[in-house]
Amino acid sequence: MELRQLNTFRTVASTLNFSRAAEVLNYVPSNVTMQIKALENELGVRLFDRLGKQLVLTTAGKRFLIHIQGVLDKLDEARGAVHDNEDLTGTLTISANEVVCAYRLPAVFQRFRSKHPGVRLIFRSVPNLELKQALFEGTADVVFMLDEPIRSSGLAVEPLVEETFRLFAAPDHPLAKRNLLQLEDFHGEVFLTNEKGCPYRTMFDRSFEKEGIDSITYLEFQSAEAIKQCAVSGIGIAFLPEIVTEAEVERGDLVALPWEIPDLHVYTQMSWHKDKWLSPIIESFIETAGEVLANSPVHAV
Repeated sequence: MELRQLNTFRTVASTLNFSRAAEVLNYVPSNVTMQIKALENELGVRLFDRLGKQLVLTTAGKRFLIHIQGVLDKLDEARGAVHDNEDLTGTLTISANEVVCAYRLPAVFQRFRSKHPGVRLIFRSVPNLELKQALFEGTADVVFMLDEPIRSSGLAVEPLVEETFRLFAAPDHPLAKRNLLQLEDFHGEVFLTNEKGCPYRTMFDRSFEKEGIDSITYLEFQSAEAIKQCAVSGIGIAFLPEIVTEAEVERGDLVALPWEIPDLHVYTQMSWHKDKWLSPIIESFIETAGEVLANSPVHAV
């Protein structure tokens, strides 16, 4: 078992794509495939399964990743010790959901890349519900979650930006012309939301139940972009963070309805595993993300 095989396995586990892993490692794809097959033959188990076009870690692969992560972290620590005064090099894996990825992280990535051009950044868009697991399984170094304040005994969590959620509709929607709305005005309306299980969808349901509305018609989506475009088309009322709709509101394609959603406190939060060794790369990224997002145009925490 060679260290390069372990590093290749970790990279494939992070990208879940042989071609992308080859690009990150500067190998040809056949080299990556060969190394993974050799590792699987030596271990006597399959580390990855192909489900259609999707590559996934097997149960054995997940267990193996947890154990070798500590070995590779120690190796990174040793490399950092001898190159303390030199430019940082290595690989950093970041995960976040669609909204944070599209509207919060580009500025962070740009600033970090300008500071450390030698670091390979791997990004994976992951649903909110799977982000914590990515840290526990070692498939991500740092994740960004959009949720209520998170408390975890196993994770370090840093709230960065409080996100304001509003109800949005097309300008020709009947409710868009109102200066004041009552609860009964929403009866019979269609709400465009994320699927059940999404943290802020849960908070949305809870807030309306508190107000006495328990029979709501939903159209559910996995994508915030799909929700937004359906609202622009006049299909219903979108429940979204303000940051997602800034351009559409400015152009007049959407308007924010005069309704405050009570007890809705959602933050973009950065998290990493408490037991993970924070390499100079990770520490620099955490510092950069804090600097960039603390100065975001939306209210900072």
